[in-house]
Amino acid sequence: MKFMTLSVYPVEKTAEVAAASDKVWANQPRESRPEASYVMMCVPFDIPPNSLVSVTMDESDSAEKIAARVYPIMLAGATVQVIPLLEVPVAGGAKAEKKYRG
Repeated sequence: MKFMTLSVYPVEKTAEVAAASDKVWANQPRESRPEASYVMMCVPFDIPPNSLVSVTMDESDSAEKIAARVYPIMLAGATVQVIPLLEVPVAGGAKAEKKYRG
């Protein structure tokens, strides 16, 4: 299953969060590594002033496994949200909607 992980952290905690993140992701099995990671260059929603938002896309068997991996990042000062994603093919929204409607 695919997950999007949002991490929100104060700018002054960037060094600590980056170090914790590097340590966490360097020690993961190949199949558990994130597919992509981004730092947003705009405020996507209401976040505290002087905060950064990073987004990680990865695949895992469960949200619990991801939560255990991101715990050290939370201890470094980030607020982390793990969001399960439903993959819908491009230009396939109507077909997916019909499938999930039942």
